[in-house]
Amino acid sequence: MSLLDQLSPAADEKFTHGGNTRKLAEKAGCPECEITDFSANINPVGPPSWLRQEVSRALEKVDRYPDPECSELTLAACEKFSVWPTECIAGNGASELLCIAARLEGFKKAIIPVPCYVDYERACKLAGLKTEHMPLSPQEGFLPDFDTLSSFLTKAPALVFLAQPNNPTGKAFDPEKLRELAQKHSDCRFIVDESFADFIPGLDRLIKNRPDNVITIVSLTKFYAIPGLRLGLAFASAETILKMREILPCWSVNLLAQRVGLRCLRDTEYERRTQEETARLRKNLVEGLHTIPGIRVFPGEANFLLCQVQRVGMDATGLIDHLISHKIAVRHCDNFDGLDSTYFRIAVRNEVENERLVDELRNFSGMEKLTRKEPKKPALMIQGTCSNAGKSILAAAMCRILLQDGFKVAPFKAQNMSLNSYVTDDGCEMGRAQVTQAMACKLPPDVRMNPVLLKPGSDLGSQVVVNGKPVGNMKVGKYVEYKPTAFEAVKAAYDSLSREHDVMVLEGAGSPAEINLKQHDIVNMAMADYAKAKVLLAGDIDRGGVFASIAGTMALLESRERQMVCGFLLNKFRGDASLLDPALDFTLQETGKPVLGIIPHISNLGLPDEDSVSFKQEINKTDSTPKRSDSVDIVCIDLPRISNFTDLDSLKAEPDVNLRVVDDPAEIGRPDAVIIPGSKSTVSDLLHLRRTGLEKTVKELKDKTVIVGICGGFQILGQYIDDPDGVESETVGFDQPVPEGMGLLPIKTTLAPEKTLNRTNASHPRSGFDVTGYEIHHGMTEPLLPTVRAVLVPQGTSGPVGISKALGFGLKSGLVWGTYLHGIFDADGFRRWFVDTLRERKGLKKLESVQTTFGLEDSLDRLAQIVRENTDMGAIYKALGI
Repeated sequence: MSLLDQLSPAADEKFTHGGNTRKLAEKAGCPECEITDFSANINPVGPPSWLRQEVSRALEKVDRYPDPECSELTLAACEKFSVWPTECIAGNGASELLCIAARLEGFKKAIIPVPCYVDYERACKLAGLKTEHMPLSPQEGFLPDFDTLSSFLTKAPALVFLAQPNNPTGKAFDPEKLRELAQKHSDCRFIVDESFADFIPGLDRLIKNRPDNVITIVSLTKFYAIPGLRLGLAFASAETILKMREILPCWSVNLLAQRVGLRCLRDTEYERRTQEETARLRKNLVEGLHTIPGIRVFPGEANFLLCQVQRVGMDATGLIDHLISHKIAVRHCDNFDGLDSTYFRIAVRNEVENERLVDELRNFSGMEKLTRKEPKKPALMIQGTCSNAGKSILAAAMCRILLQDGFKVAPFKAQNMSLNSYVTDDGCEMGRAQVTQAMACKLPPDVRMNPVLLKPGSDLGSQVVVNGKPVGNMKVGKYVEYKPTAFEAVKAAYDSLSREHDVMVLEGAGSPAEINLKQHDIVNMAMADYAKAKVLLAGDIDRGGVFASIAGTMALLESRERQMVCGFLLNKFRGDASLLDPALDFTLQETGKPVLGIIPHISNLGLPDEDSVSFKQEINKTDSTPKRSDSVDIVCIDLPRISNFTDLDSLKAEPDVNLRVVDDPAEIGRPDAVIIPGSKSTVSDLLHLRRTGLEKTVKELKDKTVIVGICGGFQILGQYIDDPDGVESETVGFDQPVPEGMGLLPIKTTLAPEKTLNRTNASHPRSGFDVTGYEIHHGMTEPLLPTVRAVLVPQGTSGPVGISKALGFGLKSGLVWGTYLHGIFDADGFRRWFVDTLRERKGLKKLESVQTTFGLEDSLDRLAQIVRENTDMGAIYKALGI
C-alpha cells in the first residue's frame, strides 16, 4: 500500500481526534455552541484571563513576519526549565514537532507502546517508518514495562514513542527508568511526549535532566487552553535541535502564538491555579463516576479519565449515542491500538458540566440523578461600564416588568457602598436602592436583598454592615482579608432569598472590569457566576464614550465572563435613536453581543437617586430656577460624608419648594430654611463646615431662617459632641479632643459604639401630625437646659417620659430643631405643614388644594413602561429561559 493509500480518507479514520465540534454538532442535530465537549482534553479553567489583551497587542504587528526562530519564546522556555537556548525549538503544535522528530535520519522502525496518542503512528507513516506495537496491560494500569521495552530494542536501533503521562490512560511512568533505558540503548532515540505533564505538580520532567538521545516535546495547547493557536516546544541536544530546525518550515509559529506563548510560560499563578483546580475537579468527577455500576474508571493524573463499559454484551457505542443525543460528546477509544470499543475517554471540565455528564451517564444506566444543590433560579444581573450608569434604576425597572408579567421576583445586591441606608422592620440596616427595588417587586424590604453594606467614614475605611448589623470599621486592607467571610454571608443570603422567588434581579457595583478589584470581587462577575445570572451591561450614553466603554469593558473581561453577558443597555439617551445604527452594528461585530435596549433620558422620574452624586446632579447646586414665583427656598448643606440624602426627596417633590444643595458660603443667601443632613462622620463634617466658613454663615442665619438638623446634622447643631470610646476616631482617623458643636441648640451628644437601628412611629406635638421613619445613629443626645423642647416623641408618650425618649429637640421659637428620625418629611401631612409654616414666615398664603402624595408606585410603573417600550424584553426572557 502506498503512502497516499495509507493516508486516504478511509484509512484516516484511524487517526480521528476528539474536539471536532462541527461534526459532533451535525450528529447531535444542534449548533456547535450547544455541544458540551468532553472529547478534547483542554484545561477546565479555560484560557488565561489576559489572552484577549495579548492577542490584541500582537495584532498591531501582524503586518510583519514573525520571528522564524521564536527567539523570545524559546528563551523564556529555557529560563523556565533551566536548559540552554540551543536545546529548544518551537513548532506549530506538538503534532508538528512529533512529525519532525520522526523524520530525523538513522531509523527504519519505531516502537510504540499502546494504547497511545494516535498521531505517533501517523507521524511514523509520514516518515516512512515501520511501526511495532508493545501492548500495555490494563492489569498493570497501562504503565510500560521497561524490561519488555528493552527486549524490543535489542535487535536493531529504533525510535521509541512514550507519553508522560500517557494519553488516553492519564498515567505517568517513572522517568528514572526511562533515563536508565536511554543510557542502556544509546543507539536508539526516545521521543517523550509531555503534552499533559504540566497538569501533574512536582513531576520529574524529562526536559532538563535528559539523556542526549531523548527528545522531549511539550504542548502549550492543552494546558493553557489555546488549541486554536497551535504551539509546541521540543527539547533535545543542541545537535538534534539543529537537525530539527533544518526540517522545520520557516515561520512555522505565527506571531500571535509566539506572543501568547511567551506570556504563558511566565504565568506561574495560572499554572498553580490550574493544577489545584484540575485535581479538585478530577477527584469529584471520579467520585460521581464511581456511583455508576458497570463503568470502570482507570486512575489518572492528568485532565482526562479513561473509562470502560463492563457490561455483558455491551460496548460504549450506545452510551456515546445517548450522550450525543443530549449534546454531550465523549471520546470513543475504539481507534486506539490496544483498546476496543468498550473504552471511552472523558475530559475533566468545570463542575457544572461534570455533574451533567455524571447525571446523563446515570440516566443511561436507569438511575436517578445524584442529589445535589437545588438548581439556581433564573437570574438577570444589571452591571455597568462605570458608577452612576443607572444600574439601580434599571434593576428596579426589570423588577417591576417581571412582576407585571406574573413572576415572583426579588432584587439582590451582594455589596453596596452607600451612606444612604434604611432600617427594616426587624431593625436591620440595608441600602436604600434595594428598598426601592423591593417596592418595585411589591415586597417588604429584606436585609437578604443587600447582605453587605459598606458605609464610608473616610477615603480609606468604612463601617461594614453584614446581614443588617455592623461588624466593625475596617480599612481597605482589613476588609479585603474579611471579604471571603463576607462572600459566604452573601451566598447564604442569596440562596435563602432565591428559594422563595421565581426570578432574581441582581445589581452589580461600579464596573466589572476594575482590574484592581477583580481579584477579590464579590459583587460583579463573581456574584453573577455564583447565581448563574445572565448579565446586561449598562452604559451611560449621556456622558459620552459609551461604545468605547462597552468595548473596553468586554475586552478586559475574561472569556468565561464575556459568555455571561447577553447584551447591552444604553441608558439616558437623548435624540434620534436611528442615528446610532452604525454604532450598534459595530458593537455587535466587535463584541458578539447585541444592544438590547436604548433607554431615553427620563426627567423628573421621582425615584430616589443611586448615590449622592446623582442627588447633587439632579438638584442644580446653586442656580435652580424656582418652580413658581412664590416658592420657598430651602438650602441643604453639602457634607463630604452626606448620608441618607433621600430624606429630602419628598421636599423636592413639592410644587412650591425650591431645593438647593450648597457647598459655598457665598451661595447660601437668605433661604427660608437650612437643613444640615445626615452624616456618616459627624465630627469630620463639622470640622469641614468650620474650615469652609459654612458654619459661620449658617450661624449668622439664626433667628432669621429655620435651621433643621437630621441625625448627624442634629448632632452638629448641638453644644457638645463627646466621643469617649473613639467611635469616630477609628473611622476617620480623628485623634484630637472632640470639638464643640455649632452651639445652635443647647444639647450634648455622647457617641457610643452600639448602633441604634429602629423603625419608629412618632408624634410631632407642635404640628399635631404623626410621622414614621427610622433611626440609624451611634450614641444618645440629651438637653442641657430646661428650655429645650422635645420636637418629636414616640407615639403614646408625653410629658417627662416624652422628653426622656425624645427623638429630637428644638428651641421654643421653632426656628432651630433637629431629630434622629430619617424619613420625617415623607409624612405628607407633616411635610405640608412644614412648608406652609415657611410660607407664612415669608408672608405667603398657603397653597389651596395642594397636597402632594409622596409615593413611588406611579413612578415605578412609569419607569417600567418606558424601559419595556425601549428594550427587547423577548430577547432577555429568552436568555433567561423563561
